[in-house]
Amino acid sequence: MTLLVISWGFDYVPAKMGLEILEPMSLLFLKYSFGLSILLVIKFIFTRNMALPKLRDIPIFLLCGIFGELIYFYCEYTSMDYLPVSLISIILGFVPILSVAVERVLYKRRPNRVIIIGIGFCIIGIIFVIGSDWHIIFEGRVIGYILAFGAVVSWNFYNFITASKPLQKYDSATLSCTQLVCTLCLCAPLAWHSMPPLAEITPTIWAGLAWIGVVDSGIGFLIMVYGLQKLGPTTSALYSDFMPVSTTFFGAILLHESITWLQIVGGIIVVAAGFFVIREKGRLDEEREARLLKGEIT
Repeated sequence: MTLLVISWGFDYVPAKMGLEILEPMSLLFLKYSFGLSILLVIKFIFTRNMALPKLRDIPIFLLCGIFGELIYFYCEYTSMDYLPVSLISIILGFVPILSVAVERVLYKRRPNRVIIIGIGFCIIGIIFVIGSDWHIIFEGRVIGYILAFGAVVSWNFYNFITASKPLQKYDSATLSCTQLVCTLCLCAPLAWHSMPPLAEITPTIWAGLAWIGVVDSGIGFLIMVYGLQKLGPTTSALYSDFMPVSTTFFGAILLHESITWLQIVGGIIVVAAGFFVIREKGRLDEEREARLLKGEIT
């Protein structure tokens, strides 16, 4: 899981290099073409079957592709034109915070005091990150922040759709493969319309696309599943909250990006607050599941 977090932090580097030639939809199409290839191999090896999803569930898979892949990565990749990747990864750390708020509205699950305090600190950290840009916020970077928060909202839609009852009957490999197939079908028209001549895509960019497709989207999925099995969902989720650290490191070393000390402080607050929120939320979810099994609640 540590290696996976480091790899995901590096993911922004080849993605930003690829976006110098490719439009977001073209990059997404090529990335997931590589990713789907390796996932199909993984699925066959570990499940020994190539079962197809039920037709009535296809619209739900399409929604997953729209929110979890198309909108999310379009917002994330486009925001790279306006913001350093380190700031984007810090803002994406707001995902679990919004998730808690959505659960409160949809499922009436009240957060406890620790979670509320964590959310408060996370908001303060985000204010630090954005507040240091106040003097240039209306010179274009505000668009980057809007796109980054758009990715946060989109990913939460994806999480709740994926967790819906109709998709719970599928194994993880079938779920991921079907979502990628739907994503490729949805983005193919836009991707090929904006695709540059293949000769313009340099070997370095091809290598980067292969990396983020095969390693991050394919093998990375396998590592995530293994981590979930061995460590549990709460511990696994905690790892992802430290991705801004690896992203900032690679952004500074390889992309020569810099952020202010106030933004670094804000990022530390976001990561720390997210750590406590995810840990506490995981504890509450485990307690609730135990009470469900005992029949104490319905």
